[in-house]
Formats: sequence, C-alpha cells, structure tokens
Amino acid sequence: MTAGAEDAGRTPERLAALLIDASTEAISATGGHAGGVYLRSRTPGVLRLSVLAGLPGPLFRPWWRMHADRPFPVADAYRLGVRVVLPNATETMRRYPQFAAGLPFPFGSLHVPVAGAPRPYGVLSVMRPAVPDVAELLDGLDAMDRLARELGAALERWEDDSGSPVAWEGEPLCVRPPASRRPAQRAGSFACDPATGTVTADEPLCALLGAHGGEWRPTTLDALTAALAPEDRHSIAAAVRQTAAGSPPPLPLHVRAPDGGLRLLELWKPHAAPPGAGPVRGVVRDPAAAAVADAAADLLPDGVFCMDRLGVVVYANPRAAQLLGRPRAKLLGHPLWDAVPWLDQPAYEDHLRGALLSPEPVHFHIRRPPDDSRRTQPQPYEGDWLALSVHPGPDILTGTLRPANRVADASAGLTPEHGASAAASAQAPAADGSAPGAASASPLYRPIVLAVALTEAVTARQVSAVVVRELLPAFGGRRLAIYLLHDRHLYLAWETGFPPGFLAPFQGVALDARLPGVETLTSGRPLFFDSMQALAAAYPGIPLDATVGARAFLPLIASGRPVGSCILGFDRSRSFSTEERTVLTALAGLIAHAMEKARRYETETALARGLQRALLPRRLTAHPLVETAGRYLPGTEGMEVGGDWYDVVTTGNGMALVIGDVQGHGVQAAATMGQLRSAVRAFALGDRPPDEVMSATNHLLIDLDPGQFASCCYIRLDPATGRACAARAGHPPPLLRHPDGRTRLLDVPGGVVLGVDPQAQYPLTEFRLDPGAVLALYTDGLVERPGTDIDDGITALRAALAESGAPSAEPGGRSLAAIADRLTVPARQAADRPDDTTLLLAFRRPGAGSPR
Repeated sequence: MTAGAEDAGRTPERLAALLIDASTEAISATGGHAGGVYLRSRTPGVLRLSVLAGLPGPLFRPWWRMHADRPFPVADAYRLGVRVVLPNATETMRRYPQFAAGLPFPFGSLHVPVAGAPRPYGVLSVMRPAVPDVAELLDGLDAMDRLARELGAALERWEDDSGSPVAWEGEPLCVRPPASRRPAQRAGSFACDPATGTVTADEPLCALLGAHGGEWRPTTLDALTAALAPEDRHSIAAAVRQTAAGSPPPLPLHVRAPDGGLRLLELWKPHAAPPGAGPVRGVVRDPAAAAVADAAADLLPDGVFCMDRLGVVVYANPRAAQLLGRPRAKLLGHPLWDAVPWLDQPAYEDHLRGALLSPEPVHFHIRRPPDDSRRTQPQPYEGDWLALSVHPGPDILTGTLRPANRVADASAGLTPEHGASAAASAQAPAADGSAPGAASASPLYRPIVLAVALTEAVTARQVSAVVVRELLPAFGGRRLAIYLLHDRHLYLAWETGFPPGFLAPFQGVALDARLPGVETLTSGRPLFFDSMQALAAAYPGIPLDATVGARAFLPLIASGRPVGSCILGFDRSRSFSTEERTVLTALAGLIAHAMEKARRYETETALARGLQRALLPRRLTAHPLVETAGRYLPGTEGMEVGGDWYDVVTTGNGMALVIGDVQGHGVQAAATMGQLRSAVRAFALGDRPPDEVMSATNHLLIDLDPGQFASCCYIRLDPATGRACAARAGHPPPLLRHPDGRTRLLDVPGGVVLGVDPQAQYPLTEFRLDPGAVLALYTDGLVERPGTDIDDGITALRAALAESGAPSAEPGGRSLAAIADRLTVPARQAADRPDDTTLLLAFRRPGAGSPR
C-alpha cells in the first residue's frame, strides 16, 4: 500500500486505495469471498461501511451504517478492540442472534479492529465459507491482524499528511474481489463527465482494452476513445455530448477497435442526472469474445445468465432475455436489479443474498409484472411465473430460468404461490393495491424481514412506522390501526389510510365492548374477514369505513401478556390462505414484543430525562462583568437521552465555562454525565488550571471504567481583564464574536477524548475576551446533521453568531438569552435531532475594564 504519486498520501483517492487494498488482500489471505472496511463517521458512535468487496452494495444497504453499541460483531470489534471470529452459522447464531437473523445463511466471518496510536479507526471484516472450528482460520486470522495493523498505521500517516481526521460519510465503494481465475472479459462499463471530460472505468473495461493488474486506466474521454476506437473517437465524443443533452443517438454504436475488431458501445443518462448535464454512463461489449460454451448456451431452451459478484450481468442467452422481457443489450454490463427493475423487491433480494453468501444453490419463484404487449391472449397468461435457480461460484454466479408451469418437482419448493392456481394469482390484489393481476409479495414475505426492521425501532411510533413500511406493502394492505392496552381500555397509537375521524368513536373502548379489535385481544385469536359484508354479518351494526374490502384483526400478545390489537385494511375483497394467516399471526407476535420493548424504553427514557434535568444547572453562576446563557435540547431520534452538559463555576477570582458530551445514550450516559459534571465542578472550585482539570477528569473516567468516553471544553476566564485560558478534549472548538461583529473559530489545540488514554496531554491556549465580545461553546449536535460535513455546520453557526448582533441593555435591545434562542432555532425546528443540542454563551459586558 504505497503512494503512486508524490501527493497521493494526502488525497481522498489515496484513502480509498488504502481501504480497497486492505479489503482485497484480506479476502485473498483468508480464502474469503467478500470483505470490507467499516470506518468511524462524523456522527459519534456510528460506523459506516467504506468499502465492500465482492458483494453488490444495493443488496446490503441495511448494513451500510452500524451503531457501535449494537450487539453485532463489527460493533464489538470496534468498541472493545478485540478480534471477533465466527467460523460458521451456528456460532454466529449463538453469539450474535440479531446479526444471524438478518443474514440467515451458512457462512463464517472474521472481524479485526483497525487502530492507530491515538484512537480506533474502524474494523476490517471478511466473509468466507463456513468451517467447523476456529483452528482452521488461525493462519488467515494472523494475516488479517497484520493487514489491520498496516492499515491503521497508513491511516495515521494519512491523517498527519492531510490534516483531516479519518471519517467516512456516504455510500460504500463497491469493488470486485480478487478473482480466483481471470475470466475472458466480454463487457466493461465506465462513467463520464462531459463537462470536464473525466472518465472512471471499471476493471473489466480495462481488461477488455488490454490492461491487466492495474497497468493502465483511462481517466479522460480522449484516453478512453483512443484505446477503444481511435478512428471513431470523434463520433463517440459527439454521442456522449448528445446523451448528456438528453437526445442520445441510436444505440448501440458499432465502433472498430485498433485491431479491427468490432465493439458495441451503449450510452445512457442516469435518471437523477440534471437536464443538459452529466454524468453519462456507458457499456462496452466485445461481441466476438464469446466462448464456445456461451455459444452453446445460446441454443438452450431454458434461460441462462451469468453475473459477477457485484451483480453485473456478464452473459445472458436469448431465452433468458425473452423470459425477463429485456433485450440482451440492456442486460449485459448492467446490475441485474437495474436491468430488471421488478426484481428489486425485498423477498427476491433475500434469495440473491443467499446465493452470494451460501455455497448451495437457491431456488425461488418470481413473477413478471403485467405487460400489455404480451396480453394478446385471455387471462391468465401461463408464462407470468418463472422458476429461478442461482448457482454460486467463486467469481461468477449462474442463473437458470424457465416458466413455472414446466416445473415438475414441487418438493424443490418451486411452486407458484404455494400451489395457488394461475387464475387465483391473477385475481389477487397487487402488492401496492393497484389492481388484480400483479404479484402479491405476501407468500414470499418472511417474518425475519419485519423482525430485523423492528430491531431498529425503539418507540411505539417507530414500531408503527416500521409496520406501515414493511408489512402493509407486502400483503397489499392500505389501512392500518394499532391500539395499545392501558387500564383495561384500548387507545389508538397509530393509524393510516382510514377516513378522517372514522376511528374516533373507538378511542378508549373497554375490554367488554363487542368489537372485533377488542375480541381478538381478549380471545387471543386473529379474526379474518374476506369482505366488509362478512364483517357486518359477524358484528351487526358496526360502523364501516368502506363498502368493499377485507379486514384482518390481529391480537398483540407478548410473552402471554396482552399489549393491544392491530387492524389491517384492504381496499378489495380477498381471501386469506392458511399460510398467510399463519404468517400474519406470527408477525403480530413480533409487533407485540416490539411494542412491549418500546414501552419499557419510553419508561427508561422518562427516568433518564428526569435524571438529566436534575443534573443540569437550573441557573448559571452570575457575575457583574460577565453574562452567561445556556440552552439544551434533547435528541428526538428514538427519544434517547444523551450525555451533554454545560456549567459555569466560580473559581478563585474568575469563572470557569464548561461544556461536554458523553458518548452514548440512555440512563448510563446521563449518570456518567452527572459524575463528570460533579468532578469538573470540584476541580474548578479548587482553581486548578484547565489542563490539570482535563487530566484529572480523564483519569477519573478511566478509573470509573463505564465503557464510555467523553469530549469536553474547559475555559477559565478572568472577568476583570478578559484573559481566558482553554483546554479541549476532543470537543468542537469555541467560536468568538468580536465587538465589531467579526467572528472566528478559536484555534485551541486539543487532546484526545476523556476516558481513552491515561497519558493524554491537554495543551493550554490563551486568548482575550474583549468587552462587548461573545464566546460560544457548543456540542456537535448543534452543528452536525446526517449527510453534511460538520465544518459546514460550524460555518453556518459562525455566520448566525455574526448576524445575531451583540446583547444590549437598551430598551428593545436583544438579550443574550434571546441570542441563544435564535442560534438554536434550526435545531428546534428540525423534525429529527439525531443527537442532543447544547449551547453555552458568555458575554463580557462593555466597560468591564481593561487589561492589567
């Protein structure tokens, strides 16, 4: 992992190269088939997948973001700094059931922390075939340890060279794993920015153009066209410009390679690209490079296609193109789920993940959506259902397709909709409730999908939102109501799709009311009604919200305790098969347990909030020469309580301004915050210098060993002279607004966060607070938002502080408290605050004196 240019060690591209090299080398060293690197992000306690090698990113989106305190192997490796070795699925289920539930396939995995001298950076992970015992993985594990150490040292050097901390935001880089054997390259792809002429080409395209092993890579459109078809370079450039402008030429383009061979070039513009601008994407194919086996497969009566481990289709015979309803040119060189958009469904994705992670082939059914061009014969159309088998390989996955009515062996699990007839399938409501004839996802829906989604939900509102997002579309439902039990009455917790006010009369109904939503809970039996007429016949006089439609009433019971009831509504009459009733009943149990967990969580949250309010200062220490104001806003994400605090302490002949943030959320974070606030206050009352206060607090937190760390900024201020002395431990730097309105970010060199390194040093920084100046201390919750750079947030806060003006005692003038309110307006108005928001302002009144 060496730099390829003089300044390569200081570029983001070099950082990406370091991560990619470590991932691919770890895969080779351990005999794995996929791997990647998780890195810390700018959001405290959150890791992000930076590189994913050997697996398609879209299929693994739920694992792109990982909280460091979750019970997952990556989180444990990062948080505890230990290797996590899972040789097989049995050991994974025993130690990490939630991780195993999300990826229930027979594979093993290795996770090694990546750390530099001062701090952990992330985790290097590999997924590989399962083995019976850890002993078979020791050699590969030693190699991973070495690679993780080398990567940590390289990241430390990158930080020193770039002056920026290593942090990853956004999507992972998806790369191909090291090939066990180099296949003949028939297609490759690239992206081009017409405005700059820059090109990004993938490895298969470089190999197709004659480069191997990173020997050469085209980076400009001129270089690409010169290597691809020098005689047609002008027509290719013109086609790129036309495509960017929105009027692509007839495709594919036939161009001649330098050796005279034919190449096919296809260009298209992504849907998200702005009008009249790039990027433009392209695929280059060599139609003459087909192997004899491919030519033979072209003649097979069944559909055959091949894709690499990133899901890109590298071969498809004519029958596969016909069955998938896509021209071969639209399949080759494209990810399968992009080329065939109707395969982009959770149930299908789960099977494809299994093929990528398991050594055994997977078999399942897919249903093509209606296509009016094929509807020349009466319904049902027997070719709608397709039997799909995917056979995994080290580099290439092979899929076969055939009409489902040709499958003879039902024991293989290849039967459309659990044996339902094509006619019944054609009359079933669509997954989106739009019209009969579209496929219903319910037979393929597995309870594990909802279970995994519910693990992220911690409040009743979030649980309900997950049910709406995951459950309703899968079964074609359009309406949902969830009632929770309290004091033997049912109260509406969530509803969607019902007419306004319709559910109001059912609010607070007692358990002796004769209503299906009540009786399903008291009896513990789910109730299913194929139509509104059936519902009215069973409950005469019950108000109805529609003239047609089916209803399902599910009891929410957790560990034998009644929690509430769930009502699913459908816009059309429909029957519920035995399998659907069983699945819905099981899902109701999952929802009930999630609701019960949410209740306990909200109880703990109320306790933690009360504890935090008791620990924060009710009023700040007053001084005739300095005015202070503090603001605290709790985070809204999951209603979790954080560990932010602020304080103003009289110390000797001066005062101390303190702000801090304990990592994590919940009662533990609030309790740790209280201990740190008390410790800092005690050290401040002893009038110790800021660096000694930081060091003493650091040792205290290490001795307490709560498994948490904290950031802090401590400033000792002499109100009479304005002299200030600051020390900082991993906390955002203060802002200073001068009396003339100029603002600047104070350069306060800091040490590492508290609770990590007992030898940590916290340098002192001196500055002056002039009369009329305002000093602003804040936590990252005020300046950090998901998907944005924290530096942008600090810049915005700096601008807002400059525009706020100085506090004034004149009639109608703005007070310091009003300025604090104004600076926290964006946080107050945000629909979601992922973290707590804390602000502490100090204003040195004019006429406070001059330097002594």
